[in-house]
Amino acid sequence: MKSARNPRRAFQFAGVAALLLFSASPLLAQSDRYSNLAELPLDHNRPTAETAKQLKEELLFQRASQTYLWAMPLLNTMGMRDGFDDSFGSGYNVMAIWEKRLDAKTRITTPNSDLIYGMIFTDLSKTGPLVFEAPPKLQGILLDFWQRPIPVDGGEFFGDLGLPGPDAGKGGKFLLLPPGYKGDVPEDHYVYRSGTNNVFIFLRSFYQSLDNITPAVDVLKQSVLYPLGDKDNAKPMEFHDASGGAHEMLPRTDLEAFQQLKWLVDSEGENLAGPDWLGMLAGLGIVAGQPFKPDDRSKEILSDAAKTAYKTSRVLGMQPELDGVDFRVYEDRQWLNPINNLDSRYPDSFVDLTFADRQHGVRNLDGRAWFFTDYYSISPGMVSMTPGKGAFYMIAFKDAEGEWLDGENNYQLHLPKDIPAGLFWSVTLYEAENASGLDNGQPFPSLGKLNHPEKNTDGSIDLHLGPQAPAGKEANWLATVPGRGYFAILRLYAPTEPAISLTWKPGDIQKVE
Repeated sequence: MKSARNPRRAFQFAGVAALLLFSASPLLAQSDRYSNLAELPLDHNRPTAETAKQLKEELLFQRASQTYLWAMPLLNTMGMRDGFDDSFGSGYNVMAIWEKRLDAKTRITTPNSDLIYGMIFTDLSKTGPLVFEAPPKLQGILLDFWQRPIPVDGGEFFGDLGLPGPDAGKGGKFLLLPPGYKGDVPEDHYVYRSGTNNVFIFLRSFYQSLDNITPAVDVLKQSVLYPLGDKDNAKPMEFHDASGGAHEMLPRTDLEAFQQLKWLVDSEGENLAGPDWLGMLAGLGIVAGQPFKPDDRSKEILSDAAKTAYKTSRVLGMQPELDGVDFRVYEDRQWLNPINNLDSRYPDSFVDLTFADRQHGVRNLDGRAWFFTDYYSISPGMVSMTPGKGAFYMIAFKDAEGEWLDGENNYQLHLPKDIPAGLFWSVTLYEAENASGLDNGQPFPSLGKLNHPEKNTDGSIDLHLGPQAPAGKEANWLATVPGRGYFAILRLYAPTEPAISLTWKPGDIQKVE
């Protein structure tokens, strides 16, 4: 195990990420590219017109690329929000529910196909304080648009509602307040004070059997939202079944990403960021209340920057270590977790849930990009190491030999008996390119407890990953796609003590010849 005293390179973002951002040319030509920029000609000790043009374009590309990576949580949220709006419209009363579970047709970052999702996006600057009446047995997270869990008055809870929240799963009235709200609040409400006007309400409901998931859907449909003090005049709730739809909810990787940031600057102003980063945005032509009208050449550069930066986030998001912190969950396994790992454990992890480095007091931008290119939403309940609460996630990009997982190969994953998950466990496959569900031709790219896979005589379970099921192993098979890379997430919901103490260990994903 690596010592927790390893030095952390807090601004590795400015090194590794910047290096990757220049990857437009073949790798062997990189040193020439940098040298060429450094040696662009001068005339009478001044940049020539061509030198000035090239460096100004380079500045736009670099500034846009770094801004994209800085804004990764926002762009993750905006991808979901705009995809939601395209499919269902907008409003505090509009909820999308994946009533038949979420399949690979919905393109979104690492979805879970083994519970029922609900989502709402709304703007508190338009609604004012907003009440969410949540039924019992609902779990969810209330997030601002940076996907920071919204702090609850009293200082004990952040973002969570339901079992890990202040209501302890009993339901209640949850009051969402816009930034800087100074008014009175009802005493019988749980009060959440958002850092942004725009908020993301992410809800989950659990079922006990795949034969009847309707009760879990019905729990979500008991939700009611309305402006504070105006329940009688509120818009009626609209519930949309999102199942089976081709909803595009991934981060955008072209000019649209910067148009989304313009929308946020107009909507949030100084709530969005401090003067330095608002200045970076202004350098791209993104200023509150002013038109964002890049010329055709600038549009090309911004689109290239977005595409390059997203690819860079994918590089960062597959690293097993950042800033001296080893993300491996087990010293002798490939499974990774950026919060609970060999070197750090929540609540004493090396970053808090806003990705502030606890030792140095800086924002760990690489760590934040790692998380939000691979996941969305975070809260204390999600990363809790209290037995029976939260969830324990492990992600594997490579097989036991340290080779990338590829769809043309056959693999086996051994799960020892007594899998330590109080609610359920599952293994889900995702596209290496963008972290959406692997479109593998099966109804859902996941297998888990509720699928009742066949057990070995000792109670352990072997899952098979590959383009074809081994003979007689169809019940334990997850399909992969030849020519496409993928990764796997093992989820343990309500992990029990053997998971948290690491005394239960899943096998690595073993290649089978």
